[in-house]
Amino acid sequence: MKAVRIHAFGGPEVMQLEDVARPVPAADEILVKLYASGVNPVDWVIREGSNVLRNYLTLPLTLGWDAAGVVEEVGQHVTGLQKSDAVYGVPNFPGDGSYAEYCVAKASQFARKPASLGFTEAAGVPLAGLTAWTGLFAYGQVQAGQRVLVQGASGGVGSLAVQFAKAKGAYVIGLASAGNLEHVRQLGADEALDYRSENLAQLVRDVDVVLECSPVRDNAVRVQSVAFLKEGGIFVSVNTDFPFDEAVEAALAHKKATGELAANQPRQEWLAEMAQLIDGGQVRVFISKVYPLAEVAEAHRESQTWHVRGKLVLEIRKDDEPA
Repeated sequence: MKAVRIHAFGGPEVMQLEDVARPVPAADEILVKLYASGVNPVDWVIREGSNVLRNYLTLPLTLGWDAAGVVEEVGQHVTGLQKSDAVYGVPNFPGDGSYAEYCVAKASQFARKPASLGFTEAAGVPLAGLTAWTGLFAYGQVQAGQRVLVQGASGGVGSLAVQFAKAKGAYVIGLASAGNLEHVRQLGADEALDYRSENLAQLVRDVDVVLECSPVRDNAVRVQSVAFLKEGGIFVSVNTDFPFDEAVEAALAHKKATGELAANQPRQEWLAEMAQLIDGGQVRVFISKVYPLAEVAEAHRESQTWHVRGKLVLEIRKDDEPA
């Protein structure tokens, strides 16, 4: 099978499309015939080898942790999914990723894809969706009626976080650049604010949960964001590679607030609930651009501009190709 692999860390040029053996699923795994893979910042962070994740990686490896396709084989202990099911989810990490014609994964990390989405759109959901869901509900404990602030509201994670929080009955304030404010409003945000030009200290207060899913890694910005919380609120960051410093810890203590670094949890039941929200029309998926697998280097370059609205996707097979 064809797969995009790296044999060394570095720039986009280290990615090679090559022939490798098709993986075989273990007893608790499924083999997925892939139709599309999402492209996420973590992909090129890993490719560069500039992150703490490097300590967990063994080269060569196949990139990609966002997948949609059809179940080709199931391990002997797998229940709930069967051959020919159309699914979406995240491959094993670290391991063989989704920039490939096939991947294996724990069955618990995949669910049936939203029926209303094609494979290309579905591939844009799992990693970003699970990151948003984990941050909001596992760590942020968001409830109906609460006030939620989403930083980076127009990005892949943020755009889904805004919609998930709204679907659960929260009042949502989205921060984005001026050019993306109307998009954030269309996502359903009750307020959309320009984080660059507006006086947020005067406009935002008494927030129950702040979800930091912008790419900015700046503890001084975090201190400012903690000030938006009501006493006893929760500050959640999905940037798990960037710990809180003493100033952030002090700001949290002053507010009697909780600070959380939210590590993604790939749970089948959450993927299934997301699919229900999508099929029910409560959540929309925005794909910025679709690239052929062979143009993966261009997709990474685009992702690294940090100006992508929605998701970038690699097309591995046409949506209408027979399973």
